[in-house]
Amino acid sequence: MNTNYAIVAVGGKQFWMEPGRFYDVNSLGLEKDQTVTLEEVLLVHCGGEVQIGRPTVPQARVEARVLEARRGPKVIVYKMRPKKKTRKKRGHRQELTRILVEKIVVGDQEFGTGATEQETAVAA
Repeated sequence: MNTNYAIVAVGGKQFWMEPGRFYDVNSLGLEKDQTVTLEEVLLVHCGGEVQIGRPTVPQARVEARVLEARRGPKVIVYKMRPKKKTRKKRGHRQELTRILVEKIVVGDQEFGTGATEQETAVAA
């Protein structure tokens, strides 16, 4: 089985994204069920071909749908100065957006979760 994937830069991080999977990215400030197009595609592996961007792949994008806005796990920041009787304890939770990747588009070709039209025609 040849899987299709793309490496995309979102919110200062790079993600290996595949159609049909969901990812938690830094908050995009979008509402539920809105669509988002990620244009900063660094690498694409679709249809058995690999395209490496310099720095991005031209005419490549990842289309996703927002599932929900959520918060990440709590991170405790504890600062203490020894022998000074000073202590600071702070907590932080990162705001995240969960997105579901629907398809990877390269030029005029679309690679999604379902079987392509050619695969269904061959199977019939």
